[in-house]
Amino acid sequence: MATVKFKGELEVSLNGTELNLGDIAPVVSAVAADLSDIQIGGQKGKAQIILSVPSLDTGVCAAEARKFNEAASKLDNAEVIVVSMDLPFAMKRFCTTEGIENLKVASDFRAKAFAKSYGVLQANGPLAGLTARAVFIVNPSGKITYKEIVPEITNEPNYDAVLAAASEATSTSCCGSCH
Repeated sequence: MATVKFKGELEVSLNGTELNLGDIAPVVSAVAADLSDIQIGGQKGKAQIILSVPSLDTGVCAAEARKFNEAASKLDNAEVIVVSMDLPFAMKRFCTTEGIENLKVASDFRAKAFAKSYGVLQANGPLAGLTARAVFIVNPSGKITYKEIVPEITNEPNYDAVLAAASEATSTSCCGSCH
């Protein structure tokens, strides 16, 4: 079972299936801001940058969403999806207030299917039941080509590494089967 830290001291266990590079990204359903179903993972014919955050109502998560919203506007053949346990209404309000237009939001509040299938469900600590901070990049063929479980929940991911991996996953020079 993977672990991360919360505020440097508390060790938080993560529940669910631990995924590795080269694994096929599980297909799961979550709830979009408009209350429709949104599919995450699997083969979509385009890259997926999947951001797992505890809550868009925190400064760190909001900053991460703004940064990736800006980056998403420069990516071709990709979709960026932010997944949390926030209710769809709160996610929609956040996107409207922050001018977020280049990424999708997905709430995992109903079944926690994403958190369990991707191994990012916090099992203990003050944020138990929420998703840990993580990034998964899935190539057009559905394979995980990048994974970062951020070791300290209150820190942002390694943007440079994520964006480099996203650029590689969205490259039209590769069919995606070589990764």
